[in-house]
Amino acid sequence: MSIEIKEARGKRLIKQFIHIPAKIHKGHSNWVPPIYMDDRAYFNSRKNKSFQHSDVKLYLAYKNKLPAGRIMGIVNRRYNEAKGEKHVRFCFLECWNDPEVASALLTAVEKWGKSKGMVKMVGPLGFSDKDPQGLLIEGFDKPQVIATTCNFPFLPKLVEGNGFNKEVDLVVYKLDIPDEIPEVYQKVTARVLGQNNLQVKEFKRRKELKPAIRPVLELMNETFEGLYGYDQMTGKEMDEFAARYIPLLDPKLIKVIENGQGETIAFVIGMPDLSKGIQKAKGYLFPTGIIHILRSGKKTKQLNLLLGAIRKDHRGKGLDAVMGSRMIASAHAGGFEYIDSHLELEDNVKVRAEMERMGGEIYKRYRIYQKSIP
Repeated sequence: MSIEIKEARGKRLIKQFIHIPAKIHKGHSNWVPPIYMDDRAYFNSRKNKSFQHSDVKLYLAYKNKLPAGRIMGIVNRRYNEAKGEKHVRFCFLECWNDPEVASALLTAVEKWGKSKGMVKMVGPLGFSDKDPQGLLIEGFDKPQVIATTCNFPFLPKLVEGNGFNKEVDLVVYKLDIPDEIPEVYQKVTARVLGQNNLQVKEFKRRKELKPAIRPVLELMNETFEGLYGYDQMTGKEMDEFAARYIPLLDPKLIKVIENGQGETIAFVIGMPDLSKGIQKAKGYLFPTGIIHILRSGKKTKQLNLLLGAIRKDHRGKGLDAVMGSRMIASAHAGGFEYIDSHLELEDNVKVRAEMERMGGEIYKRYRIYQKSIP
């Protein structure tokens, strides 16, 4: 049976690239389709500013002339130059349980990366760690959460069968929201806010978020520097990121702390789990999909943490307790019962210790793989 690899160029093939996962995951109850309007922009080199500092290939696999899988290859020049690396990334790998197709897709990216002078292949990893990353290796019975990957158990085995091994793992915690704000959080919050000229900013409407977005993402640039896979965001990329997520956010689940000079020194962003609504909408916002998505946000009992950071010179001063107290209060008001921590690097011991101190348990694990290019 012949396998053909084609570069996905042009409207027809890119559409096929975007929609083949829905065929592969048909009947997969935990898979959540992407919001297709976002995907069309993400894979469009004219709209996604990340293409400006990266070389990119989109490949489709065909078996007996029928679509059989896809993969994206990325050489992030900006990240490689900053880190002194020569890595090609693969991401958005999808196929049925077919070793030949998986091998053909991975080999296509490897050969392309080698032609660009790369010496190592890593993934799944997109332009930055803000994109879905890693393959799920534990927690296959749990629903997918926004900005994460969803795969069958066979996919990691197919990748490992092509000579890849572990680069780094990421873990996700599930925490029950306590009935009361922990006493230690209350005491620390009272002390921190009483002794420092700090202001906790909270929001009620999405339009109130606009002035806060740039300072929050600039702080993320500052604090995430050095984290595995993180690539600094430009102003235009910040605008794209905001445009992508603000419509889905609940302003009440965003907390920002400013110092006496009005500088953003800490933030945390949560959002209702929208998985059920996106599934019901089948990934389309219009004509009625947005109603399903917003409705699911009001019904869900799960609060997803998306991002959070504390400026380096304010760490260890109790700001995490302040934000935790305010988030728990908002979670109670919103009727949430438990929290998904989102992905945490396995060596991020401080954040992991805080999750475990709150009674969190790991319920998902993702793996980023690596392979030297011979």
